[in-house]
Amino acid sequence: MIMPRPTAAQLAYGSCTVIFSTLAMLLLSQTSSGAGIAVIAAAALLLGLLVAITVPMPQRSRVVAVRRSAAGADRSEQTEEPVLTQS
Repeated sequence: MIMPRPTAAQLAYGSCTVIFSTLAMLLLSQTSSGAGIAVIAAAALLLGLLVAITVPMPQRSRVVAVRRSAAGADRSEQTEEPVLTQS
C-alpha cells in the first residue's frame, strides 16, 4: 500500500507544533540536562507527528465521462460537461 504524500497543511501544522511545543516544554520545565532536552525533543516530535496525521486529507473529485447517445438522438439529452462526483 502506497502512502499519499503529506499536504502543505499537514507539514505546516506538524512543524509549528514541534517548534512551539518544544519551546513551551523547555521554558516550563527549565531543564538544562542533556537527557531532559532529549526527552522533550522526542515528545515534541511525536506530538507534531500526531497533529500532522490528524489533519484531514482533502477529498479528491473524480471526473466521470458521459457518453453521448447515438446519432439522431435529442440534443437536450446529451451532456457535454463532465460530471464531478466525490469519492
